Amino acid sequence: MSPKPRTRERILQASLELFNAQGERSVTTNHIAAHLEISPGNLYYHFRNKQAIIAELFDRYEGAVDGFLQLPEGRAVTMEDKTFYLESLLSAMWDYRFLHRDLEHLLDGDEVLAERYRSFAESHLRVARRIYGGFVDAGVLYMTEAQVEAVALNAWIVVTSWVRFLCTAGWGQGCLTEPMLRRGIYQVLALEDGFVSDGARPAFDELRRRLKVPLVALFSVV
Repeated sequence: MSPKPRTRERILQASLELFNAQGERSVTTNHIAAHLEISPGNLYYHFRNKQAIIAELFDRYEGAVDGFLQLPEGRAVTMEDKTFYLESLLSAMWDYRFLHRDLEHLLDGDEVLAERYRSFAESHLRVARRIYGGFVDAGVLYMTEAQVEAVALNAWIVVTSWVRFLCTAGWGQGCLTEPMLRRGIYQVLALEDGFVSDGARPAFDELRRRLKVPLVALFSVV
């Protein structure tokens, strides 16, 4: 039998579950404590407030992204790497979907978190440009330096805005689903369609087929 998670870890797991399901604004520390059947004082022993919990969850999200968003060492990137990047990105978006849905509110209410997010965005945009440059060097994509910069920025905008788009469009207000987020990853891939080399085209088209979720499927869950 595996050991029972420590209270601090249980608080983080429960908070993530509740934030994802109900939205961060709808969940208080009292809700989290009640969900865990612990006293509010026990929760405050580990986290002084809800912002501290959110900061820890953001740490974990950032660590997850850092873990996969990097160029391989000692070899050129391949379409298998592109598949890995996009599937890993989908997983991170799904696991921490409340951050994407509630981001503007979270940053408005916490200047420290806002500054951390600005640094996160700047550093990961640089990484995204390096990765796109790696695909250019490997002959997977044909892009100028200006196109690399533009596509990297557009991809970032899609990834960070997709969940909020779903909610404002009325598709994700009731319940976000994994296929809804998968369609967002497909949209990132669609940005690259006009730059794919002939040699990479078959693998690219296969990946596109795997990621595509018909828009009618998004409407059907509303």
